[in-house]
Amino acid sequence: MSKLSIKPLADRVIVEPLAAETKTASGIIIPDSAKEKPQQGIVKAVGNGSKDEPMTVKVGDTVLYGKFAGTDLKFEGTDYLIMRESDILAIL
Repeated sequence: MSKLSIKPLADRVIVEPLAAETKTASGIIIPDSAKEKPQQGIVKAVGNGSKDEPMTVKVGDTVLYGKFAGTDLKFEGTDYLIMRESDILAIL
């Protein structure tokens, strides 16, 4: 796991989305135009949290987040999402 040189502020988290599914459970190949945006990712960097609430997630956690959560970010050729910790629904 490479160290990300971006440090999010406050309660923000940087997540690298997992790849979208390319096949269904029955073996049908999904074309690029029909793939859904993934809702799982790996936490790559976390902020320090707010004064009242420390951060719950840590670097390396696999998390679930909402379909429209976060802001897309491209850094050094890799796609990331930056979002508030409250946008994360669960840690897997």
